[in-house]
Amino acid sequence: MTEIRICHLYPKEMNIYGDRGNIAVIQKRLEWRGYSSSITPISTGDDFTPTNFDLCYLGGGQDRDQMIVAYDLQKKSAALHSAAKDGMVFLWVCGGIQLAGEGYTDSEGRRIPGVGILDLDTSAGKSRLIGDLVLDAELNGDTCKVVGYENHAGRTFLGPDATPLGSVLKGHGNNGIDRTEGAVQRRAIGTYMHGPILPKNPWLADKLLSWAIEHKTGKVPTLTPLDNSLENLAQQVAITRAGVKR
Repeated sequence: MTEIRICHLYPKEMNIYGDRGNIAVIQKRLEWRGYSSSITPISTGDDFTPTNFDLCYLGGGQDRDQMIVAYDLQKKSAALHSAAKDGMVFLWVCGGIQLAGEGYTDSEGRRIPGVGILDLDTSAGKSRLIGDLVLDAELNGDTCKVVGYENHAGRTFLGPDATPLGSVLKGHGNNGIDRTEGAVQRRAIGTYMHGPILPKNPWLADKLLSWAIEHKTGKVPTLTPLDNSLENLAQQVAITRAGVKR
C-alpha cells in the first residue's frame, strides 16, 4: 500500500477555527482510495527534512504564536524552498499564507518575516475582513466554486510569480480591493479560507491529493471517484446562504 507522508507544521501553535480538520479530510479521502498516510508534527526547534514528506500543511494562529513560528520557519527556509522546487505539495491557511509570503507588517509597524515560498506580501489593515467567502477557483485550467469563511486583518497582494486561487464572488478575499483570493505557485496553495476549507470542497482536496500521490510515485494518478453528495450539499448550502447563484 502506497503511503502518503504528511507534515503538519506547528499543530499546537497554528490551529484556530478547527483548521486541523483539513488533515482529517486528506487522510480519509486517501484511505477511501486505498492509500495509507502518516502525519508528522513539526514544531519549533524540530528538524525539517523535505525528502521525508509529500504534503505539508500549516494552519492559522494568533498573532503572538504566528510571530514565534515565523522565526522558527526562517531556520527551515532553505529546506522548504528545496521541497517546493522538488514539487512537494503545500497548503497554507490564513496566518499560513502570510508566513508563506515575503512577510507581514502588523498594525504597529513590526515586520514578521516570511519564507518566500509564495510571491506575495501582507500588511495589517485598519479593520478585519470577516464573513462568508465564495470563489470561482482555477487550478491547471480546471475550475470549480470553492466556499469558506474568512476572518483576517491582513491585506495581501500578489507578486508576478503567484496566481490567485480564484476570483471572489462573495466576500473580501486577499485584500478587499482586487477581488482575488489565495495564491498558487508551483504546488503550493495559500488561502484565507477557514471552515475548515477542505470538507466542503472535495474538488480542492482531491487536487492536493493527486499532486501528493504524484510526488510520491512519480506518476499522475487516476483517482477513484467518491460519493461527494454530502460534501456538495454542504457547499451548496454555503453558496445559497452567501446569496451567490450556482
